[in-house]
Amino acid sequence: MSVTGSEVGLGPIEDQIARQRAPDAPAEELLTINMGPHHPATHGVLRLMVLLEGEVVRDLKPIIGYVHTGIEKTAEDKAYWKVIPVVERMDYLAYYFNAMAYCGAVEGLLGLEIPKRAQYLRVIHLELNRLASHLVWLGTSCLDLGAISMFWYGFREREQILDLFEMSSGARMHTRYIQVGGVMEDIPRGFEAKVRGFLKDMHERLEQYEALLDQNEIVLKRLRHVGIVDEPTLLALGVTGPLLRAAGNPWDLRKAHPYSSYDDFDFKIPVGTIGDNYDRYRVRMAEMHESIGIVEQALDGLPEGDHITPDRKISLPPRHELATSMEALIHHFKLVTEGFRVPPGEYYYPIESPRGELACFVRSDGSAKPARVHMRDPSFVNLQAFREMARDSYIADFIATLAMLDPVLGGIDR
Repeated sequence: MSVTGSEVGLGPIEDQIARQRAPDAPAEELLTINMGPHHPATHGVLRLMVLLEGEVVRDLKPIIGYVHTGIEKTAEDKAYWKVIPVVERMDYLAYYFNAMAYCGAVEGLLGLEIPKRAQYLRVIHLELNRLASHLVWLGTSCLDLGAISMFWYGFREREQILDLFEMSSGARMHTRYIQVGGVMEDIPRGFEAKVRGFLKDMHERLEQYEALLDQNEIVLKRLRHVGIVDEPTLLALGVTGPLLRAAGNPWDLRKAHPYSSYDDFDFKIPVGTIGDNYDRYRVRMAEMHESIGIVEQALDGLPEGDHITPDRKISLPPRHELATSMEALIHHFKLVTEGFRVPPGEYYYPIESPRGELACFVRSDGSAKPARVHMRDPSFVNLQAFREMARDSYIADFIATLAMLDPVLGGIDR
């Protein structure tokens, strides 16, 4: 339905735009369209109320909550170690990061020292997961631009990463590999060789992707000088991750506040210049190259030792002991049924996810269940920037800009 700025009963968005016009200016027709929540290009169950003036987006309002699952409240009714598979399902493309943020917060409350080998194994899987997440972003973003071949190529490489996850954990997605105190299992025989083979292929594939896209005139014209948002605006909105780095700010928690031995590795933080869609594309492509280098360094320097804390009040006993040790069997039973107790207190643990600063706040009351679990999901915060990116640009660029935002609605709604 179309309305004009002079009509009575305008909504708040239309009314605001009408007031911004000069009194003697001709009243242009405004059109409010409802995009989503079921739309293939919204990258999730996202509803957008978009106000158009001709072909120009004048304003928009995201409407969320369609996939709210009450994950944070559910976590309060489960033992600490049983929360891990629940939080993994928020940002369903970055499940290792969800588990890492939560386990890091619980470990902070417990004052646990994580074995060096476990820290390196976490880094290996986190960076492989970053690659998998960026590949989904690349494939779906190019699909929105009409480059359908990249969609198939990106998912081809992602399947190889999921095969590696299945090899190390037994599951392709939502692996529950990261545990409080370390990781669930040491890597199996042959895993390192398969990872190295994949990294070699992945490096060559990235070069092929860039050869396909970097000189593609359609892609360049759709991305360059589109959706520009400057660094001060992004900082004011709390935006982090590739969106902020695309505007020239090198903030990355792996460098700024290293965790899980990230300070042992040599890698660069890619940044852009003007903060347009092309910078966002280039930053994420460069990040994939850096992730390959981090995994290679972690494999080269992988320490010997335990894959999980030796504190048996926290970690399950090895499986082979259950058949020979009554003490191990009793301990396994009590830990599975009752869980472990965490000293009273609260802890905030931030990490660098594929979409920016992901953090978990955990408050303990001394029982075996958390009193409060809250996630600072970057997709939720970054969504605020979409209005600034899309406003006063053409509707033809709207979908490409949304794709460069890389939102995951499971993390937004929780």
